[in-house]
Amino acid sequence: MALSCRGVCRGVSMILLYGQRSVGVKAALCTPRLTSTQSSYSSLWLVRHYSPSQARHGIGRSIVSRLKRVNEKYERFLQRRFPRFYVIYTTFFRGFRLLFQDAKEMQRIQTRLLTTNIDYKDLPYRELEKLRQFRRDLIKAIPLVVISLPPFANYFVFILMYFYPRQLLIRHFWTPQQLVEFQGIYHSQRAQHHWAIVKGLERTAPSVQDSRLKSRLLELCSKVRKGVHPVVSDVHAVRTLFSGPPLGIGRMYADQMRQLSPLLFLTPRLPAFWVGRRLNKHVTELMQLDRAIVRLGLHQLNDAELREACFVRGLNPDFSPGQCREWLAQWLQFSAHLKESEASLYLHSMVLLTVNYAKEPSH
Repeated sequence: MALSCRGVCRGVSMILLYGQRSVGVKAALCTPRLTSTQSSYSSLWLVRHYSPSQARHGIGRSIVSRLKRVNEKYERFLQRRFPRFYVIYTTFFRGFRLLFQDAKEMQRIQTRLLTTNIDYKDLPYRELEKLRQFRRDLIKAIPLVVISLPPFANYFVFILMYFYPRQLLIRHFWTPQQLVEFQGIYHSQRAQHHWAIVKGLERTAPSVQDSRLKSRLLELCSKVRKGVHPVVSDVHAVRTLFSGPPLGIGRMYADQMRQLSPLLFLTPRLPAFWVGRRLNKHVTELMQLDRAIVRLGLHQLNDAELREACFVRGLNPDFSPGQCREWLAQWLQFSAHLKESEASLYLHSMVLLTVNYAKEPSH
């Protein structure tokens, strides 16, 4: 059977145009003379199976596969020769991955708020906590992200991670051991202000006009000083003092508000009115989270979530999951009846209801 010159030329031109493999050449050369309809079908078949996009996709996959193998070899080399640096290296990239995942989750939640009629305070507990924590993480992470942008700057970030992980990095870039260690350090710094806050309550007591409330406040402070863990009813008995003068937010002395700021890891080095606004804002968020936990059910929280919830509310993070669950149940019983105007009582209770938890009374 004679070969068609037109078929050969078409086959060669398709090879040059679409990067055909040798199989395509053989198919074109061995093809008998076709009709115009058959020729068009043949061209379509060639285009469908050997398009430039598929070729580029195949090259891209090959490059990605090779880069992946090179990266795996590099990681094995680091793990074998520089194990301590390998831990920092893997923590760094895992941290960025978790940070971007949180950013995507944040965007999803914000989109849901904008497109539905759900109010912010009615979101599920885990979404509320994600929003609260992400905002705090983002403020601290922005300098790290900016430093990492130039080429090879990530090696400088590795040095910072090694020497100043607690001061410069957020929890995404901490190892599990560092998370436990740093939470203990932060709680120790917070605990340095506990007795100053109790003394502030005692100094304020003489200015209370109601003698019954004054005696209950002094009795509450005396219990805490003696190492006794007060019950929720002891705190609720003086709640009216914390919604107005002399102990309400904005009614206290500036020094008292600045003593309360470290309880929420806020800087006290701001004007008094700004300190009061920030305290009120953060306490309102915690109250909303408390109500979200009640809606979810305390038993739904895992051990890590229990530990984090207790730590944020002022409790030492060293307690066991059972103790954390018991304390958080008491805390939710206390906060369930508080109003937003009683933010000062919420803050002071982060000392009154935590400092002697699980301690034996001193004799």
